[in-house]
Amino acid sequence: MPLPRTRGTALRQRLAELRGPDVPAKALDARALAALAANPGCRRRAILDGAGVNKAALASALGSPSVFGQSQFAFTRGNAFEAKVKADGGAELLRLVHEKLDRAAEPPAHARVPELTASGPEGRTARTALALREAAEARGEWTLLDHPMLALDVAGSPAFLEPDAVVVHPDGSWTVVEIKSFPMLDGSADPAKVGAAARQAAVYVLALERIAARLGAEPEGRAPDGAPAPRVRHRVLLVCPKDFSNLPTASAVDIRKQRAVTARQLARLTRIEEIADTLPDGTCFSPDLPAADLTAHVESVPATYAPECLSACELAFHCRARSRASGAVTSLGRSVRAELGGLTTVEDVLSAARGETGDPDDPAVAALRRAARLRAEALGHRAHEPQAAGHGPHEPHAFGQEAVVPCR
Repeated sequence: MPLPRTRGTALRQRLAELRGPDVPAKALDARALAALAANPGCRRRAILDGAGVNKAALASALGSPSVFGQSQFAFTRGNAFEAKVKADGGAELLRLVHEKLDRAAEPPAHARVPELTASGPEGRTARTALALREAAEARGEWTLLDHPMLALDVAGSPAFLEPDAVVVHPDGSWTVVEIKSFPMLDGSADPAKVGAAARQAAVYVLALERIAARLGAEPEGRAPDGAPAPRVRHRVLLVCPKDFSNLPTASAVDIRKQRAVTARQLARLTRIEEIADTLPDGTCFSPDLPAADLTAHVESVPATYAPECLSACELAFHCRARSRASGAVTSLGRSVRAELGGLTTVEDVLSAARGETGDPDDPAVAALRRAARLRAEALGHRAHEPQAAGHGPHEPHAFGQEAVVPCR
């Protein structure tokens, strides 16, 4: 007699149907989870990632192949820089951790570097948890975990995550270390890249907090030896090349905000059955389907496109084309979308600016009409000025004839 299907089993079967027959699930990683947190309103990405769909293969099948990913040159350069940072048992890395995060502790003259190799991701995850437990109990020592393996439950299945390093301080607390190959110029780096690294580190922090919670599940929240349960620090260490050299430098990054956003998004992702229940029967995202059918199935799930998706999602080109075709203002950026309030399409914006539609008391509509008047006055003034050779009064300006930006 077959066992009744539980809610979790039914969800896994439903997600397998969405992937397509005999299509293996693509494992989620920290980069994918961080991208979800950066765009929490995109139901399309949530269901595709939750089902383990290979979005790169899907984008190619849709006719909008992705160029998202790291170049081989950047990959090689990043590996060489990481090896330099971790040389000599991680002496330079530990020095940076001590300098930026824990000056009160004894300088790391030497550190324990436990062996984390094991069979398969499950074995490595168990070995990492054991190493963290041993390091937390061995107070007074520095411990460096090189490429540990962490697990985080996502939509009922484990996502295996591999941070660059985790450092255990002498007081038993844990710090996530992110090593990136983009430079820090005069002590600062590209804010967009730092933000992406912070979101990725937040995923690792959440996974470490699950391990710490298990270690602190004893009575009174204390580890078996009586020591306090491990604390996961919410300031991570970002290590980058200094200026244009290959010398490492570092900065402490507070990721409490990113951690909170990621935690909320993961809680939402565990309810992807709600999204799946809204899809038509027979919906499938297998790249083997005819292009027309596959497009219809993908379009049955709402997407929330923004220009930031181009650096974070393999389906960005497809979604951008659809967003532009529908005239959605989200294709202009989230900040513009927020300024425009209830005006969701470019045609609505232009119509409101021309005074044809819209509530005059709406701040967005009032700002658009004021901007349109200022533009008309500026163009009218230019029409009476002597024209330079080759430039007539009716020639569009650099931003196009229909560019209207709210002024406040």
